[in-house]
Amino acid sequence: MPRRIESHFIDGPAGKLEALLEECEGGEPLEACLVCHPHPLFGGTMHNKVVYRIARGLRQSRAVVLRFNFRGVGASEGVHDRGAGEVEDARAALGFLRARYPALPYSLAGFSFGSRVILQLGCSLASPKPERLIAVGFSTRREQSDYLFTCAIPQILCAKHQRRARSEAGTGSGFRGVRRT
Repeated sequence: MPRRIESHFIDGPAGKLEALLEECEGGEPLEACLVCHPHPLFGGTMHNKVVYRIARGLRQSRAVVLRFNFRGVGASEGVHDRGAGEVEDARAALGFLRARYPALPYSLAGFSFGSRVILQLGCSLASPKPERLIAVGFSTRREQSDYLFTCAIPQILCAKHQRRARSEAGTGSGFRGVRRT
């Protein structure tokens, strides 16, 4: 049986957000997951191959997945807001997903820029908190990430390796004491 995909336009803070809701494969969903794409100014969309493969893996593990385009990408309205507005776009998309599947636990996933968005959003959420945060291609060379040290949500970080990056601890990872779960 082919999987079910629905197209949606979600009310976002800067206008409508184009989205795809994909049902899980092989039975009733066990969780709901929001997946965010890479940087919009560098061609990132919800159709990015890494984003697609993250979504596919989640679907195969019986998650219902919502991918969406940030403001100003594809058919989404608005203009890029340097990260702050995109966190609010993700919050709106998550609200849609949680309203659709209120009884399911949920997780957040993202690739590159999308990983930064989901980490900022996930670590700031009140109850109910996400089951986990999946950050693929998380750059350790960007702005501060100190909030990760106090974030109690389990995190799966697949960080980009930067040969020239230096950390205060001298490990080259850009992080000290990152909890691995």
